[in-house]
Amino acid sequence: MRKIITNTFVTLDGIIQAPGGPEEDRAGGFEFGGWSFHYWDDVMGQVMGEGMSQPYDLLLGRKTYDIFAAHWPFIENDPTADQFNACTKYVATQTLKEATWQNTVLLNDDTVAQVKALKASDGIDLQVHGSCDFIQTLLRHNLIDEMNIWIFPLVIGHGKKLFADGTVPSNLKLTKHTVSGTGVIITTYVPDGEIKTGSFALEEPNELEAKRREGIA
Repeated sequence: MRKIITNTFVTLDGIIQAPGGPEEDRAGGFEFGGWSFHYWDDVMGQVMGEGMSQPYDLLLGRKTYDIFAAHWPFIENDPTADQFNACTKYVATQTLKEATWQNTVLLNDDTVAQVKALKASDGIDLQVHGSCDFIQTLLRHNLIDEMNIWIFPLVIGHGKKLFADGTVPSNLKLTKHTVSGTGVIITTYVPDGEIKTGSFALEEPNELEAKRREGIA
């Protein structure tokens, strides 16, 4: 079985829309495109390089695919471009009927069923970059195995969110984290079962007081 791994840039208030540039996604009148640009440093570059050093294929939504296809095929002598151009690009789309970027496979039938079949097949892992609308579909169908979430120290207040309405409630387990010199928290999470609820109001008085002393309650 292949793992589906998402790589997402988010603000402190959960916005994932258009981190790379002003024209990336203006849906809803979004005016802060390119908000991630001035935070990049060597630590972030190193982590990104490590994450992309293993063989992978790409699984992308239509908008992100169009952005990538307009850029990476024309870049030479660049490791990321070489990887993106050589790997297989699976595109979740109901509108794109043909593609000129080499090694592109269109998932434009029953996309969810196609992704499930792809995930169940033998092969290398599938990396999702950007693709904020497509990620909502993956979340609703519990198809994500690992989430790399880069949390940037700013708030925007409106825009498309990573965990939007309709997200399936679940626990996540933090498996890795790094902080860049610019304050970006780079995290990796994996699914960790269903949410378990409880109440401190039901604790025995002595147990509750002990937790208060420990700073838990």
